[in-house]
Amino acid sequence: MYNDARFPIAMTNFPSNPISPLDRQNVVKVEMPQSRLRRVLLEVIETIVLALVLFMAINFLTARIRVDGSSMEPNFHDGDYVIVNRLAYTYGDIQRGDVIVFPFPENPEDDYIKRVIGLPGDRVRINLGVVFVNDQPLNESYIVEPPIADLAEQTVPEGYVFVMGDNRNESSDSRSWGPLRIEDIIGKAVFRYWPFSTLGLVEHPDLSLAIP
Repeated sequence: MYNDARFPIAMTNFPSNPISPLDRQNVVKVEMPQSRLRRVLLEVIETIVLALVLFMAINFLTARIRVDGSSMEPNFHDGDYVIVNRLAYTYGDIQRGDVIVFPFPENPEDDYIKRVIGLPGDRVRINLGVVFVNDQPLNESYIVEPPIADLAEQTVPEGYVFVMGDNRNESSDSRSWGPLRIEDIIGKAVFRYWPFSTLGLVEHPDLSLAIP
């Protein structure tokens, strides 16, 4: 073969066992399913991890309770489902009128939902169907009917709140088992998600306007 020095032949390192076009297609067909399966598995794992993180975050921030009984009618009914903000009082103060959830002091396995009426240091009494806090009558448009029984004046201890059900004559609350420890409060009821007909934010009337 003639080799002109001016045009040297380029030397190329060819594979000792070159892959034919047909073999190359076969290799691609073998590798693609494995690569796709790997991607699918990674996506599934990422989805599961994200779901677990979200689940733990939601459980840390909130609780979900089912209302049992009629003690909070007409505002909450038996079978209502409510979301509770666990951190409401970590970054904020308890207010009169707040609807809170807590373990029943006489049976911690049961969760109760009640309304805060008295704060630490408040003097609470009931006279002729009217609730007085620090000698000021509460304007309670949210109750079913006025309480039948009177209540001698009680001073709420430090670290405690006085709670009542909105259905005053059908509620087990601080009138019978005493003030509730603040540290036992699970959180503040913020959203009702069942039934859909009552879907929405939980209202917390501002009772501080009438109380010094």
